[in-house]
Amino acid sequence: MTAWDIEPGGVSSVLKRAGGSAERMAKAGQNMQETLPSAAASAGTIAEGGHEGDGKPDKDGKGGIQGPVASALGVFARQWNEDLQYISRRAASSLLGAHLATKEYVEGDLKMAASRNRDAINGIVPDMPGVKGGSGDGGGKR
Repeated sequence: MTAWDIEPGGVSSVLKRAGGSAERMAKAGQNMQETLPSAAASAGTIAEGGHEGDGKPDKDGKGGIQGPVASALGVFARQWNEDLQYISRRAASSLLGAHLATKEYVEGDLKMAASRNRDAINGIVPDMPGVKGGSGDGGGKR
């Protein structure tokens, strides 16, 4: 690799947008978890005797058997809950990793610049590759 081409400001902008999207996705998942039970209850039940119920307990405290829509909503919630949590954790880890990698890149640039400044102050001239037989290994002359 000959050079890095990372613009920290650009990375920061992308991370902010991606973070906002991740927050909206997490909020949507949270809303789904909160509303699915209510939707399932409102979908009705099959009361004893086979007729449709309203999902509310009967006078004897029984609510009947869950109807097909309520059952499907329950299966959906159970099946996708783990996947949604995984996606949320993965997005957070990816954003943090990109942030930390960019931070290390910037700190590395600052360390290299400081090192070159110290070399210049001390009169060290780095060997440039291809110039007067220089090897480019930084051996330099005083």
